[in-house]
Amino acid sequence: MQRPATPNATVPDTARPGTERPPGRNDPFHARVPVPFLAQVFAVMARTPQHTYQVLTKRPGRMPALLGRAGDGECPLARHAAPGPDAEALAGQWPLPNVHLGTSIELDRYARRADDLRQAGAAVRFLSLEPLFGPLPSLRLDGIAWCIIGGESGPGARPLDLGWIRELIARCRDAGTAVFVKQLGTVWARQHGHRGTKGNDWDTWPADLQVRERPRRVTP
Repeated sequence: MQRPATPNATVPDTARPGTERPPGRNDPFHARVPVPFLAQVFAVMARTPQHTYQVLTKRPGRMPALLGRAGDGECPLARHAAPGPDAEALAGQWPLPNVHLGTSIELDRYARRADDLRQAGAAVRFLSLEPLFGPLPSLRLDGIAWCIIGGESGPGARPLDLGWIRELIARCRDAGTAVFVKQLGTVWARQHGHRGTKGNDWDTWPADLQVRERPRRVTP
């Protein structure tokens, strides 16, 4: 279970462009995260356009009410921002072009999270399909720019059926969704005699799984 974010809305300590997690830790859309703090987090991201932020949650149902619905072009969260720089930052271009919104889906019973994510305005919507524990027949990919797929790692890791990945790659191709296969997991690594514990040495993978694409911006 993802824990609520730790209040620490600080600007990354480098001006060099990079890909960052949002300020704070864990799930920023947890119900226990104060809305004014979330406004502060998004204001920080708005003021640091040199960085690309990946905002991942298991609770995308909160996104439309706080960040606006797809096509709205405005940020309801701005009403909760502190007067001054934060409010001004959130009153500009929306959705923020440097913020990618994503949700985690590990089993088909959570495929509805993608439906919630689709309702939120975003420059890029992505799915973290890791650790993947089964096929995802109910998952719709329209409006999703990027899928990150991976197996479970660590002690007690469960096996990953490579057929699940192949099916998802094919469906992403049909939908025009970029695919990034991150790792095949600990079980696969051990079965194939690899010293790594995550199965992330892609040079040893089957050729058809060696796919690491980056997303393109979709219509907000």
